Amino acid sequence: MSKKFDLIAIGRAAVDLNAVEYNRPLEETKTFAKFVGGSPANIAIGSAKLGQKVGFIGKVSDDQLGHYVTQYMSEVGIDTSQMAKDEDGHKIGLTFTEIISPEESDILMYRNEAADLYLSTDDVSKDYLAQARMLVISGTGLAQSPSREAILKALLLAKELGVEVIFELDYRPYTWQNAEETSLYYQLVAQKADVIIGTRDEFDVLENQQGNTDEQTIATLFQYDANLIVIKSGVQGSNAYTKAGDKYHFGIFKTKVLKSFGAGDSFAAGFLYAYSHQLDIETALKYGSAAASIVISQLSSSEAMPNLAQLTEFIQKAETQEVH
Repeated sequence: MSKKFDLIAIGRAAVDLNAVEYNRPLEETKTFAKFVGGSPANIAIGSAKLGQKVGFIGKVSDDQLGHYVTQYMSEVGIDTSQMAKDEDGHKIGLTFTEIISPEESDILMYRNEAADLYLSTDDVSKDYLAQARMLVISGTGLAQSPSREAILKALLLAKELGVEVIFELDYRPYTWQNAEETSLYYQLVAQKADVIIGTRDEFDVLENQQGNTDEQTIATLFQYDANLIVIKSGVQGSNAYTKAGDKYHFGIFKTKVLKSFGAGDSFAAGFLYAYSHQLDIETALKYGSAAASIVISQLSSSEAMPNLAQLTEFIQKAETQEVH
């Protein structure tokens, strides 16, 4: 049956203030460029730019920055009818970025009392979720109540409705109390997710244990609902594992790196585009890797997300070069 949305993302929509002045620490940076940020918002934007039909469930501040985020997401084609305005004065999350070198960039997050963490169960509509083929859940939304309960409600409704659940681990330590709490809620969602995507370090957070191999991780998670697990390992590329026992690998594309942040969200958007169009898993990894390479070569994360023509052109050009 045809659905209105290829995917709906839920959770954090925020503002990134990216350093325009490269090669200097944040203490010495005076000028910043404003962009929409937040992992699920970035994935939604990247997906919309690739031509996906996208909806978003979230909460933003009822002020100029909240209006900016909603307006930008709407302009790129995302349905923002389910983006609630916070009526209690909570401000939108802010992220300042620092670019000292391509190998050394950092982020400074202001997440205390952020509006997205006040997404409530009342903001999650069963009728809206029923219109989606996939639901993308980001780990950050699980960090505090009432957002935590809103995410879990969306998860349970998606399972009831037969909507495929994508869990992008997106671990940010700033709003979590401790490692045990993080692992508990990550495992609750991971056990019901159909597809799980994260870095090796993020899977260690999920397991609350360092040193596990990919094989140990998938052996545990495939006991539950997951059919596909994607584990990213930085410059070593990414591996995808299916419950049927298949393994796929793709490396990284060479690019002129400006910054290290934004790669995960763009990878997810590229991967999910190919996956939702029933392309093979290795092609999905390739699309994810290409999207990540494009974004880390530019200042922004959201605005740098490629459209389909840009993505395929990048891949065609790169195919003549070595993928390692």
